[in-house]
Amino acid sequence: MSVKEQRLMQVLLAPTISEKSTFVGEKHNQVVFRVSPDATKPEIKSAVELLFKVKVKAVQVLNVKGKEKRFGRFMGRRRNWKKAYVSLMPGQEINFQATE
Repeated sequence: MSVKEQRLMQVLLAPTISEKSTFVGEKHNQVVFRVSPDATKPEIKSAVELLFKVKVKAVQVLNVKGKEKRFGRFMGRRRNWKKAYVSLMPGQEINFQATE
């Protein structure tokens, strides 16, 4: 495994499963991922194509600010993170359920 492939394996952290992401997925044929904060659009595209064997049309990225939370009498802050909306080519699909 080359250094580039090792980097691509670390770009995608987890799929984001929420009401909004499922709605977007059905309507626009997109999948939402939590990605590493230093990931770029071309890296995300390559990682999805490598791991899931699908064709990617486009990638949209956004930074999510961490929420401020109280811990007793102290104010704390959750960590900032990065989210990627990956548009798939027509006819392509990613199935996250294990097939065994």
